[in-house]
Formats: sequence, C-alpha cells, structure tokens
Amino acid sequence: MRDFFNSDKGRYTLLAVGAVGVLVLAWLAFGYLSEDNASRSADRVFIDARTGEQFGYVIAKGDTIPVPSPHSNGERVGYEAEPCYWTADGKIKDDPTWVLPMVKVDEKAGPTFCPECGRLVRPLNPIPVADSKPPPTQAEYKAPRTTPGAPTSPEAPEDTREQRGG
Repeated sequence: MRDFFNSDKGRYTLLAVGAVGVLVLAWLAFGYLSEDNASRSADRVFIDARTGEQFGYVIAKGDTIPVPSPHSNGERVGYEAEPCYWTADGKIKDDPTWVLPMVKVDEKAGPTFCPECGRLVRPLNPIPVADSKPPPTQAEYKAPRTTPGAPTSPEAPEDTREQRGG
C-alpha cells in the first residue's frame, strides 16, 4: 500500500479522492443549505386581519400582500405576522407569540401590543438577544416622556417666547 501511494499513480488517485471529497462537502454545505434557507424564508406565518386567526403561507413569485386567507373563504385579508419573544415581566422566551401590527392593515392605526405579554410589537419586530431591553408595555408607552434635565414638577413654568429669547 505504501508503495502504491508513493508512486505517481497513487498520488493522482489520492488527489482525485480528495477533490471528490471536497466537492461533496461543498455540495452538502452550499447546495443543501441554500435550498433549505430559501424554503424557510418563503414559508411564513400570516394572520387573518378579519378573524385574527393565524395560518402558514408559502410566498411564491408574484404574490402580493394581503394574501388569501383560509379563514375568510380565500379573501385577501392575510398579513404577515411578527414574532413577539417577550414575557409580561420582560424576560425573553423561546417560542414566539405571533402578532399582527395593525399598521400593516391601516397605516393610520395606532401601536399594537402583544395580547400575551402586553408589549409593543411593530413591523420588522427585532428578535431579542441576551442583553436586549424589552419593548414598552402599553402603560409605559402611554406614560408621559420627559427630557433628561427638564423640570418634572407640575408647577414648573411653561416655556414661553420670552424665556426662549424670541
């Protein structure tokens, strides 16, 4: 065996076997995975805007939003849902709650809050990482916002033209 691999014929055989191995690994890594990623990116969760029920839908070339909903006799009332990975106490959970931000249905709609945790959900809702700050609850969202260094007392004088120098 050693004599064979020390010969030119043995070296070429070893080189050919190595090349085939590299090609097989490349096919497995790039060919197989890219098809899987493509199918996963097309298979999404939608919510029927009329009934609130969720359903899976595989997006095909030429599809438009809204998509036909099986819960409304095929009417085009299906909008892509957003995942909410939060709990009411601000912790990250593994399995998302799927929420339809109503601004996707009506651009004049107000903010949407997750029915499970009560936190803000928006289009392209980010997936949290370990040090993410949870989105606000409905109460936190509606609370008055203050500017750092601004007076917080209700007796604080109003900002007038004279105070601003104009």
